[in-house]
Amino acid sequence: MSNLLSLTSAQLKRAADIKDKIESLTKQLNSLLGASTPATTEAPKARRKMSASARAKIAAAQKTRWAKTKTAVKAPAKPVVKKSKMSAAGRARIAASVKARWAKAKAAGKTKL
Repeated sequence: MSNLLSLTSAQLKRAADIKDKIESLTKQLNSLLGASTPATTEAPKARRKMSASARAKIAAAQKTRWAKTKTAVKAPAKPVVKKSKMSAAGRARIAASVKARWAKAKAAGKTKL
């Protein structure tokens, strides 16, 4: 079968004819022997039919799912960031230490002011 592309159209027609003959001879042999003819191709399975009410229930459920996702997308939840609160005494201690550091730096002549 790998050299199927290299065959001419006449060779392909001959191969199809031979295949048809083989199938007809197989059917004849089975009828003589009393065997039932095997189904070469299965009939497509019948599709299950869904009632209109079941379809409506599924559609309604899908609409509610979409509504939930759309409302979630419209109003994204902002992350809650806690602000650290400092007492007035703590803030005063830090301010005093910064002032002292600057005073020391100015006295040593390390600033360009």
